[in-house]
Amino acid sequence: MRRRHLRSVIRIEAQAEHRGWSVGLYLAELRREHDRLYVVARSHDRVVGFGGLLLQDEDAHITTLSVDADHRGRRLGTRLMLVLCRHAVACEASNLTLEVRAGNEAAIALYRTFGLAPAGVRKNYYADLGEDALIMWAHDIDSAGHRRRLDAIEASLPDPTRVEGLRA
Repeated sequence: MRRRHLRSVIRIEAQAEHRGWSVGLYLAELRREHDRLYVVARSHDRVVGFGGLLLQDEDAHITTLSVDADHRGRRLGTRLMLVLCRHAVACEASNLTLEVRAGNEAAIALYRTFGLAPAGVRKNYYADLGEDALIMWAHDIDSAGHRRRLDAIEASLPDPTRVEGLRA
């Protein structure tokens, strides 16, 4: 993700049920290249999804993940998660966590595919909706078993996920 992508990112954020991040917050996050990764998914040079990862010691935290409403159901969320998970492992993370709206069943199902399991609740995390967040964790993401899980997920996609300009 680059500054030039933010207009599209904010457009996709506006489609969400909850209040998204501000341009200022994204700009601050993009400056933190040493412990953050933000990626975009493009279709014909149009940004159609994005995701973010925060790295801290052995933990990796998915900070954001969203797909344009017109492109949902095409497994772009799966591709974005795959890139973020593989990057976390490449950076020697052994645990992965995130928060998800408790009522977002599609996202919860996606995250379960990646080995994340519910571990707690953050009450009223999405205050603008009055909704709780489910805290999900996956441990041992650096194990051979988890690597096989990621390989199986990638093998289930119609074609390989291409990643351009990603640094480990």
